[in-house]
Amino acid sequence: MPTLSTVNQFTERHPAFTAGGLRALIFNEHQNGLAKAGAVMRIGRKVLIDEAKFFAWVESQNQGGNHGN
Repeated sequence: MPTLSTVNQFTERHPAFTAGGLRALIFNEHQNGLAKAGAVMRIGRKVLIDEAKFFAWVESQNQGGNHGN
């Protein structure tokens, strides 16, 4: 079973992400690939984040660059 979190729950567990920043990512989910990754779920008006899929998406954003080498 996936770990699903609201924006506030997610930011409490992962303080590197702010609520505003996370909401901006969710607002632009179709442009930034977050929707395609399946990391955002909606039940009525409630928005839930699938943490495993979200972090897989974060990792995919880091692919292909020269990171400090």
